[in-house]
Amino acid sequence: MSKPPVVSLLGGAALLAASLASVPAAAQQKFVTIGTGGVTGVYYAAGGAICRLVNKDRARHGIRCSVESTGGSVFNINTIKAGELDLGFTQSDVQYNAAKGLGQFKDGGAYGDLRAVFSVHPEPFTVLARKEANIKSFTDFKGKRFNVGNPGSGTRASMEELLGAMGWKLSDFSLASELKADEHGPALCDGKIDGFFYGVGHPSANIQDPTTSCGAKLVSLSGSAVEKLVADKPYYAKATIPGGLYPNNPEPTQTYGVLATVVTSAKAPAEQVYQVVKAVFDNFDEFKKLHPALANLKPESMVHDGLSAPLHEGAARYYKEKGWLK
Repeated sequence: MSKPPVVSLLGGAALLAASLASVPAAAQQKFVTIGTGGVTGVYYAAGGAICRLVNKDRARHGIRCSVESTGGSVFNINTIKAGELDLGFTQSDVQYNAAKGLGQFKDGGAYGDLRAVFSVHPEPFTVLARKEANIKSFTDFKGKRFNVGNPGSGTRASMEELLGAMGWKLSDFSLASELKADEHGPALCDGKIDGFFYGVGHPSANIQDPTTSCGAKLVSLSGSAVEKLVADKPYYAKATIPGGLYPNNPEPTQTYGVLATVVTSAKAPAEQVYQVVKAVFDNFDEFKKLHPALANLKPESMVHDGLSAPLHEGAARYYKEKGWLK
């Protein structure tokens, strides 16, 4: 069997390099990657919506945007810090902790280069119970099999904060499973767990699937621990999941939650971040139609609400042009 023609391959590479060198710098492709979450969550869909709008105008700015499914909020910030992601979605509470060096970022200290881009949809903490588990309130999960979320997700961080406020430990569940968001619905319907906790924008396929396929029930999150968390923490607010949004759940569900936010690093090029922001807000009506959780967004709120880190200079430049920032 003859060997591959190494010389001609190298020659082709040299030709390619020469041709690339002759392309003007402005026309050379730049790549932007957005870290999201599980593929059935709203982060992944919202990230896809952002990339779609960025890529629509690629001929002008030369930026190609792609979405990566990841472990979620904490993972995204750590991966941006490591220089392996350009932008990422994170819960407002996780952004706050990273900016201040609290909670899951205590050991590494405050991330001084963290920069906010904008906030997106509200993410009510959503508790789903297996129909047969006969759960009426969250306290009924004591001694049951409960999914607390995967390490590295914002959901897990928020779950631990709630348990702390309630004076509970993970050992208060007979099983505290650490399934990822894409796995907890099937596990619930298969009878492997009795419930799960998940911070997500609504409507979400992640909640739609188990409520449809096995009649899973939404459980309210209320009481003194929740009241104290909402009063003490600037990134939390009360929320209601409307009745009838999901099959077999006709009543509204009272809960609390955070905002989804998009963050980046101070090291990200200003022009790149400016073009991503411009793509979203210049096509805002289209952006809101790309997922139902985005339908009620208002630009003026998105540039202020839920943002603890300073705005990235590229984002701030666009907002000043629009008159949304002084």
